[in-house]
Amino acid sequence: MPESALAAEVVSNLTGEASAAHSTIDKLFGSFTLSKLLAAVILLVVCIIVSKIVLKMTEKILGKSKTDATLHAFIHSTVKILLIFVTIMLLAGTLGIDTSSLLAVFGMLGLAVSLSVQDSLANIVSGIMILTTKPFKVGDYVNVAGQDGVVNKVGLLHTVLYTLDNQCIHVPNSQITAGKIVNCTGVAKRRVDLTVTAGYDCATEDVIAALKKAADHPARLQNEEIFARLSGYQDNSIEYTVRVWTTPAEYWTVYFDVLENIRKEFAAAGVTMSYPHMNVHMIEK
Repeated sequence: MPESALAAEVVSNLTGEASAAHSTIDKLFGSFTLSKLLAAVILLVVCIIVSKIVLKMTEKILGKSKTDATLHAFIHSTVKILLIFVTIMLLAGTLGIDTSSLLAVFGMLGLAVSLSVQDSLANIVSGIMILTTKPFKVGDYVNVAGQDGVVNKVGLLHTVLYTLDNQCIHVPNSQITAGKIVNCTGVAKRRVDLTVTAGYDCATEDVIAALKKAADHPARLQNEEIFARLSGYQDNSIEYTVRVWTTPAEYWTVYFDVLENIRKEFAAAGVTMSYPHMNVHMIEK
C-alpha cells in the first residue's frame, strides 16, 4: 500500500475516533451557556445551605436518640454522601448534562467499589446490627467468634475485646453476627457449678455438709440456697455437685475461693478426695 494511502487511512481513523469522542462528550455534557452556569451557581449555594440545615437536624435527632455514638457517625456520613450525590445530580441537570449517562457511570463505580470492599461492607452491616440490637455493651464479658474477653469498643468494622491476661483482640463484626454470642455479664446473677469426688467410704451426709460449708461464701447471694447433692457413681469414687449463686462481678472470686474451701473443709471433716486407683484383694486358700 502506498505511503500516501496509509497516511490517509490513519488520518481518517483518527478523525472518526475524535468525532465519536466529541459526540460522547457532547451527549454527556450538552452545551454550556452563561445562563445555565449562573443557574447552577445559584443552585449550588441553595444546596449547600439546605445540606447544612439537614445535617444539623440529623445531629439533633441523633443526639436525642439512644443509639450508639459510633452509629451516629455512620448515619451522619451516610446522609452527607446522599446530599452530595443529590447536589451533583441537580447541578448536572441544570447544566444540561445527560444525567442517565452520569448515573450509569456512578453505578459502574459503585459496583466496582462494592466488589473490592465486600468484606468491609459485610463488617459494616454486621456492626450496625450489633449497635442496633445490642446483644452486649462496653464492659460486658462475652464469648464471641471463639474469643473470650471484656468488650472495650464496638466499631463499625471490628469489636475490640480485652482478655483476662490483657491482650487486645479485634474481632471482625461479620464473624460475631455469624456465630453464637454468649454474654456472661448481661444478667443480674450467675451460678457457680462445681463437681468434686469423694471416696466410697465417706458418709454422704458428711460430704454434703462439708460442701455446703465450703460454698457459704460472703459474696454469694444470700437469698439463694446452696445446692449440694450426690450426682453420680464413678468407678473409683462418688461424684458430688455443688452450686452457688453470685453476681457476675464476683463469679471468678467465688469460683476459686469455693474450690480452695472444699479442700480445707474435706480435710477438717475427714472426707477423702478420691483419685483413680485399684484395690487388689488377696484370697488365701
